[in-house]
Amino acid sequence: MSHLAAVIAKVEEALSVNNIRGMNELLCELSHDPQLSTAECDEQQMRLRHAIFKHTEEKAELKEQRRVFLETGGRIL
Repeated sequence: MSHLAAVIAKVEEALSVNNIRGMNELLCELSHDPQLSTAECDEQQMRLRHAIFKHTEEKAELKEQRRVFLETGGRIL
């Protein structure tokens, strides 16, 4: 397995777990990987950044949905 294939596998695993901390750690690790070209590094980092952004957006949307539900007289079970 090539180094790039191993990196892609790590990114895939981080994306499947959907853990922000793990994704951030992998972003830093990729920044200091001398075996990757700039383009390869950028591509994998962009995938991680996109997933982090999407996760953050979804979390904000859920928070807003809960707020609206509670303000409209909903019951908490």
